[in-house]
Amino acid sequence: MTKPRLAVWEELVERPHADVEELATGVRRRIGAVSTQAIYDVVHALTDAGLLRRVEPAGSPARFEIETGDNHHHLVCRACAAIVDVPCAIGTAPCLEARSDEGYAIDEAEVTYWGLCASCRTTPPG
Repeated sequence: MTKPRLAVWEELVERPHADVEELATGVRRRIGAVSTQAIYDVVHALTDAGLLRRVEPAGSPARFEIETGDNHHHLVCRACAAIVDVPCAIGTAPCLEARSDEGYAIDEAEVTYWGLCASCRTTPPG
């Protein structure tokens, strides 16, 4: 495990759903100079190894979390873009059955719930 990989991992333990820019800032605080490209390389390598999950809500940069294999879903705030984990909607993976599988062997489903978080609901607009 390289220093950048370990630093990215530690950042994601503390800040799940971080994007590459957030990770780069945190990693630089931990270990000093590191290029943004190096952070991209790390998250791609860890994702390819099945250690991270890539979450990409519409209109948002890719975010990463430690892959726990627990088949959870996400709530995304439309105002502040906060993301939180929520348990699987129902049943076991893939947790949703497609009306027609079109011959696919479905092994995963992604569910994203959208709305306003409690903080944004209580903050007056403007």
